Amino acid sequence: MASRISELIIPCQDPNGLAAFWCEVLDFVVLDTEDDGSVEIGPREGFGGLQPTLIFSPTTEPKTGVLRMHFDVNATDRDQDAELERLLSLGARPADVGQTGEESWHVLADPEGNEFCLLRTRLS
Repeated sequence: MASRISELIIPCQDPNGLAAFWCEVLDFVVLDTEDDGSVEIGPREGFGGLQPTLIFSPTTEPKTGVLRMHFDVNATDRDQDAELERLLSLGARPADVGQTGEESWHVLADPEGNEFCLLRTRLS
């Protein structure tokens, strides 16, 4: 028997805004909202599937420094360049975490500055 990641909690200042951004990025839907302002998003089939859900939990503290953990995403229905343009149009922006420029991935930041990488490989 082993464990599996079921949820990832992301403290943020605008849970609804960040949830909307990541729903568009990942083709997720809002699964639940809590009285404290937390918003849970996940795959259309809901909690408990192969992909973990994301819970955006409100905080008044701003993000500081580079994240110790970040998301890597892969396009599923287009090449990396087309996906990069889509992510930028959704509100992602390029981020510099010390990359050399020779990487096969793009480092981006979501609307609250959380870094994530767009990898080259296309997943089906």
